[in-house]
Amino acid sequence: MYTGTPFLAPVRTLRASSIAFLYTARVRWAALAVSAGRRVNGETDAASQTERAVLALREMLVRGDFAGGQRLTELSLAARLRASRTPVRHALNRLAHEGLLEALPAGGFSVRQFTLTDIWDAIEIRGALEGMAARLAAQRHREPAELSRLRGYCVEMEGLAVADVSGFVRFLEVNQAFHAELWRLARSPTLLRSIEAITALPFAAPGALVYGEAEQAAAQRIHSIAVEHHRSIVEAIEERDGARAESVAREHSRVARNNLMRARPSQERLSRVPGGTLVRVR
Repeated sequence: MYTGTPFLAPVRTLRASSIAFLYTARVRWAALAVSAGRRVNGETDAASQTERAVLALREMLVRGDFAGGQRLTELSLAARLRASRTPVRHALNRLAHEGLLEALPAGGFSVRQFTLTDIWDAIEIRGALEGMAARLAAQRHREPAELSRLRGYCVEMEGLAVADVSGFVRFLEVNQAFHAELWRLARSPTLLRSIEAITALPFAAPGALVYGEAEQAAAQRIHSIAVEHHRSIVEAIEERDGARAESVAREHSRVARNNLMRARPSQERLSRVPGGTLVRVR
């Protein structure tokens, strides 16, 4: 049963380069529960076998438990996940719909392999969708008080020290909350579904940020850029300047691209990125 904190419990003993995956998995768990109208405390349908199978299998894929192109069978996964074949079958179909698996012509599924072009396209699409969300938020918010959460997230992010592990984890948490609130303020269920679909690819999500122990300067630089972007987005929304809000939000998505560009020269460095083990560098 999910209690809301399993991925963060051992955080102080982990390297910063490991935190992005752990927190992204936690965020994905919570986001799925919320988007489906469930509570994340496990008291309702979030504890169903199907949902647990989806979440566990997604985590395994993102973590790199399976090689790209590897065939997955219901029988072997049922034993590994300690679940019956029916929820496993539903999980396989769900993850194929999300794009992490591919349906095989003869039946069954294989782990999808991604190219760098796939990554750039996914990030660019998220940027376009979040730009639209920012524009709609500027047009559709009814009163300044509705932006209080966004302002609060900006203030908190400005004061965080991302050079240490706990600060970086909190940065990821507040960053995800900022983006989720932006999506909500767009007041468009159709747009929200589209954003959730593209961010199901882990390297396209707002939290796809990783840093090694020797990369604190890069972490601080990207943190500063992200904070400035967030502040500019909120200001544009407050002023009902939809065009500017959209432009800055699209530019903001390129923070993730720049982060991944740093990891590109090395498969080992890329593997730190959530889902990076599924990407072919060459």
